[in-house]
Amino acid sequence: MHPTITTTDELASLCNRLQDAEFVTVDTEFLRDNTYYPKLCLIQVADDNEAHCIDPLAEGIDLQPLWDLFDNEKVLKVMHACRQDMEIFFLLMGHLPKPIFDTQIAAMVCGFGDSVGYETLVTKITKAQLDKSARYTDWSKRPLSDTQLHYAIGDVTHLRKIYRRLSKELSDTGRTSWVEEETAHLLEPSLYHIVPSEAWKRLKVRTSKPRFLGLLKFLATWRELQAQERDMPRNRIAKDDVLFEIAAHPPHGIEGLDKLRGVPKGFSRSRAGKALFDTLQNALEVADDELPQVERTKPRPPTPPMADLLKVMLKQKALNAKVAARMVASAQELEAWAAEPTTDIRAMHGWRYEIFGSDAQKLMRGELGLTAHKGEIEIVELEDPEEE
Repeated sequence: MHPTITTTDELASLCNRLQDAEFVTVDTEFLRDNTYYPKLCLIQVADDNEAHCIDPLAEGIDLQPLWDLFDNEKVLKVMHACRQDMEIFFLLMGHLPKPIFDTQIAAMVCGFGDSVGYETLVTKITKAQLDKSARYTDWSKRPLSDTQLHYAIGDVTHLRKIYRRLSKELSDTGRTSWVEEETAHLLEPSLYHIVPSEAWKRLKVRTSKPRFLGLLKFLATWRELQAQERDMPRNRIAKDDVLFEIAAHPPHGIEGLDKLRGVPKGFSRSRAGKALFDTLQNALEVADDELPQVERTKPRPPTPPMADLLKVMLKQKALNAKVAARMVASAQELEAWAAEPTTDIRAMHGWRYEIFGSDAQKLMRGELGLTAHKGEIEIVELEDPEEE
């Protein structure tokens, strides 16, 4: 194994060599248990010729040469289930690496199943067995052990063979564009940009009362800003239940904050407590017509029987096409479409329409049927009664 890179000069030399690579495989090790932002502890990169661990915690190291490599659009960046890695790079670079290739998405297109794990691909494609003993170690502690480094480097060396296999299969089946289409959303900055004023929308509430929601919006914004400023997990600032309690029963004075369950003693005298109370006062002054308006959730209608037939057809069609069913359509999409066929769903566009959507429409029109034969589901054409 090559030694871990701990200096800017070593990193620059490596990245200069990789600038001419067809692709580089990339992985990270990070911690997020006690912080708001992920703490990057290790970066692994490899091409066909070499593989290295890069220590972002090494004193004095500048990661700019690596960011320059990630900005090189002639070099494909290969990762597995890369959303969290991309979030880290977005935070550190200010933008996203591109182009990228996500082997989890590619594996779903190649028939390996829904959200297939890295370990599964290693076993099925490389026939190797991963050493999982270092998976849950503390990656922030130095020095890193040989066991940790061996584990980490394996995440990019096995990925080379996985990429080669999946890339060839996609090319042979004409499905490369399918993966590119699915990967495009991972390159949307909005996916990684957290807007504090929108934080309240992630909370699960049981009421649609505008005044409660207005207070909750301000409180959730306060918590998000506090978490970002102090780099602490949201629930360390205040749990959801505390925000709900304050929104439902706002205290009349700042001292009332200390009477809330889940609030530390003396909270009202802290800077955070004062900021929270000021936020609450501002929220109480919002005019009624400026409060959030959320429609009361309507009772979910019974699932149309046709939706069950569509799900069976989807499973069979996906199996025949060797693609994960979830990539074609979700159960919720099929239920909505069965109830109202004018509903616009993914399955009615592009390659999804070719392998499923077209026949789904025929099933709805009574032109196709489902039957069982020797324990297998078969899709059969039905004769038009009017032609008999």
